[in-house]
Order: sequence, then structure tokens, then C-alpha cells
Amino acid sequence: MGHGGGGALSAELTRHLFLPAYGGEALEGLTDSAAVTLGGARLAFSTDSYVVRPLFFPGGSIGDLAVNGTVNDLAMSGAVPAYLSCAFILEEGTELSTVGRVAQALGAAARAADVTVVTGDTKVVDSGHGDGVYVNTAGIGLIPEGVDIRPRRARPGDAVIVSGPIGQHGIAILSVREGLTFGTELVSDTAPLAGLVRAMLAVTPDIHVLRDPTRGGLAAALNEIATASGTGVALDEAAVPVPDAVATACALLGLDPMYMANEGRLVAFVARTHAEMVLEAMRAHPLGHEATVIGVCVAEHPGMVVARTGLGGTRIVDPPLGEQLPRIC
Repeated sequence: MGHGGGGALSAELTRHLFLPAYGGEALEGLTDSAAVTLGGARLAFSTDSYVVRPLFFPGGSIGDLAVNGTVNDLAMSGAVPAYLSCAFILEEGTELSTVGRVAQALGAAARAADVTVVTGDTKVVDSGHGDGVYVNTAGIGLIPEGVDIRPRRARPGDAVIVSGPIGQHGIAILSVREGLTFGTELVSDTAPLAGLVRAMLAVTPDIHVLRDPTRGGLAAALNEIATASGTGVALDEAAVPVPDAVATACALLGLDPMYMANEGRLVAFVARTHAEMVLEAMRAHPLGHEATVIGVCVAEHPGMVVARTGLGGTRIVDPPLGEQLPRIC
């Protein structure tokens, strides 16, 4: 299960098994979506599979995630998402009404994200060999001219910005899965981020890095960027926005919000000269109105993420080994 968690084990599996098997220059960047050229057009292309349990949770469902997750992967390359494919893998005995609810949620999410599902597939596996519904989506979108967003472009001096409070999706899944209550209903943050990215690019096309911190949370995303770019990241832990309910739940369960999954947040590395304008544009957008600067990219401690704590000390934010909570997307 740890190999599917988006942490060190996932990276090991990718680098030492899949990359040698597949080869190809386009894979080397290990970005959320590949930037490829076809007929003179620069395209972003991404695929993802969704196995979340339960299928429906506060604030969303596997149908929403299947659209938003792929749309967001495309948006992290600066692309304007356009088309999706969708494949359903169904377990024998799953109620058609359940499949219908997932399909309706997926269609509504696609319309909200302004993308079109244009092709698909359906498979059924024997009872006991699945878990109701699994969904795979792939997406393509156009990358505007002059946009070059990838982890290796992080530079010392870049402001590190997060678009809003972290940890809501992971804790929402945990609460419904385990039947836990924390004094208030926790709702997933699942949302399509392409519109927010367009607002940011309208300020400057020279955004260095974008990443949506899904599996492995903010810690995994920042460590991946630091490793890819050969830079360090210095965080102000007190500046990282953590909702009270998420902080309470993590404290009770011995979890760290930095490692909790998000499905409607992004982290951006932006040159200092553009940071204030980009932050202002983010805060003017509904999905970025709580955006804040949480740190800076530095030349020191390359490949490492270090956080300044509230007590004035520092701690290393290690990449997660596996996943605190499996099957959250």
C-alpha cells in the first residue's frame, strides 16, 4: 500500500522499475502532466486512476475527484484543460444506482471545469475482486505560448505560496471512513484549479513551479520540487494555513497536517519580483482567497525542506515514506 502513497516508496517504484522499462525523454521530468508537442501545438497530457474509499464523502465523490484531479494535473503545467477520457472498472454486484450517482457527479464536475468527456471504456471484475467502482481519467489541454512551468525551474529567492488551508480532504475522508467527529463537519476541498491558474498567468507567464499537493500532502510536493530543482525550501511553519478542525484531528490522531492530502489546493514557486502581484490575483479568485506566502526557495540545504517552528527552532520536513491514510483519491 505504501507504494501507492505518493511518497518515497512511490518515487522508488517509479524511478527504479517504471522509468527503466518505459524510457523516453518526456518521462524524465516526472511532472503531474507531460508537456508534449504535436502538430506544432504544445499539449499537456495526463492520466490518473481513482480508488477512493468511500465512494461518497463530505464535499464530493469519486466522480468529482476523477475530473478535478486530472484537470488539476493539466493546470499544473499551465495548460487550459480541454478533453477527458473516462474508464469505469466496476465490481460485479455493484448497484446501478451507485454507478449512476458517480457518473452524474463526474458529468457535473466536467461541466463545472469546462472540459468535455469525449471517450471512455467500461470493464467489470468478479465480485470480491474490486471495491464497487474504480475510475481512470486521462486529459489533454493546450499550454499557452511562453509558459514553462516545471519543478526544475524553482530558483533561490522564489516565494513559496499555497492557495489555501491544507489537510481538509484527507481529514474529511478519515472522518467518514472511521466514523469520527471533531465538533464540526469537515468537507473535502476538491475543486478544479485551472481558472485560478489562468488568473495567476494573467499577471505573469513566468511562474516557475506549480504543484497540487495531493497524496503525501504539502510535504511530499515541496520535497519533490526541492529534489528536482536542486534547491532547498525554507518554510515558516506558523504561516502554513491549517484549519482548526484539521489541526485538532491531527493532534488527536498523531498525524501531521503537512502530510495530509489535498484535492483543491496548489503550491506555487514565483519569482520575488512577481510574488505580490500573483498573490493579489490569487486572493481575488474564489479558490485562492486565502492564499498566503509560507516560505522561500533557498540555495542552502539543496533537496531538503526545513521549517522554522513556533518555538524558534527548525525541523526537517522529510518526504513521506508511504501514506498516512491510503486510498484517499
